[in-house]
Amino acid sequence: MWALPATARALVVSAVLAAALCAAPALRAGSGVSWATVALLAAVCAAAERLPRRSLALPVLLTAAFLLPPAAAALVAVPGAFVGRVERPPVATRRLWHAAQQSLAAWAASYVFAVFPPLPGLHALPSALAAALVCALLVAVLDGAIQVTAEHRPPHEAWRGLPTGSLVPALVHGPAALLAAILWRGTYGPAAALLVLLPMALSGRLLDSGRRERAAQQAAVRALVQAVDLKDRYTRAHCERVGRASVLIARELGMTGERLEAMRLAGVLHDIGKIGVPTRLLRKDGPLTPEERRVIELHPEYGHEIVRGIAFLDEARAAILHHHERLDGKGYPHGLTGHQIPEFARVVAVADAFDAMTSNRSYSRARPVPVALAELHRCAGSHFDPRMVAALTRALDHRGWGPVAPADASDLVLSTSRNVPSGCSAEAAVGRGGER
Repeated sequence: MWALPATARALVVSAVLAAALCAAPALRAGSGVSWATVALLAAVCAAAERLPRRSLALPVLLTAAFLLPPAAAALVAVPGAFVGRVERPPVATRRLWHAAQQSLAAWAASYVFAVFPPLPGLHALPSALAAALVCALLVAVLDGAIQVTAEHRPPHEAWRGLPTGSLVPALVHGPAALLAAILWRGTYGPAAALLVLLPMALSGRLLDSGRRERAAQQAAVRALVQAVDLKDRYTRAHCERVGRASVLIARELGMTGERLEAMRLAGVLHDIGKIGVPTRLLRKDGPLTPEERRVIELHPEYGHEIVRGIAFLDEARAAILHHHERLDGKGYPHGLTGHQIPEFARVVAVADAFDAMTSNRSYSRARPVPVALAELHRCAGSHFDPRMVAALTRALDHRGWGPVAPADASDLVLSTSRNVPSGCSAEAAVGRGGER
């Protein structure tokens, strides 16, 4: 413990003393505590603490809070805290802190449950939900406090997501623990109560599995973006802005939730295939030869192959493959027309061209936003979907567009001799042979 910062030591000592004071009344003679109930719940809690992610510990603590007086409920958590899994040192200090934290949470939940007028059966549900919410909130608050004091994490990071992170467990575990407490006191006794708690362990594992899957998805995207950054820093910055512009368009189209996040990923990863394009072509200042243009035109197919096995990208994969298609069928790689082009690809095409025109590149200077929008409208119907262009215009009217971050000095070599096709200059900005 003495290796901790002074503020963290003070927090641990204060929590331990507070927990001891809360539990002390149960140890007095004549307290009337049902020690058999305390012992059985403590044993179940200790077993729960040995499970991966402690998926059953909270509902067991809540069951204790609904069955026992506050002081006795505080004791239920102690044995489990000292036998539970500890993955990082200092082991003894972590176990002491965990015991105090869980004891205080169980005491607070039992106290809140006792404050409400006693009601029979499930009519006590409001009391149970309030107690569960207090328990979950106290655990989260203390978790954040120890991160701030011991690990020097900023408070906004330590307590990020506190309301929702505490509300969901309370809504799930509160009613189940109340039902377990009712069965415990009923005809069938503790055995039936424990059978109610087992599904809670399974649901906790499933929720935790979902969180781990989302974390793995985010890590996969970060790895892909980092790979682009190693290849070409400009391309990464461009992709991040295209992701932002794609979200602006998608919101105007009414996309929400997971589909909106998929749209952001489509924009961020639309040029992931540039990993397969020689760097000398991406950074070439002069005109591209026909052969070089054909090489760059392969990047959508490269990108599609790179993300083919990443199931969660879903619609984003179609945008990666088809974001250079045109409504009139003159795009690539498949020459799709109109609504044959996936919706995500039509969104990314507009976001891609907009950023290409409004940012400094090795072969063109940034254009003002109104000029870029005017060019997109001029090309709407032939190159771009007019609905997507209109959505971007509305979004920029409402929210604006932030200042353009300057590219690296090596990327600001301007060329007036670049060979681009005539006609739509928004198309020229991204290049019919591939956005550079």
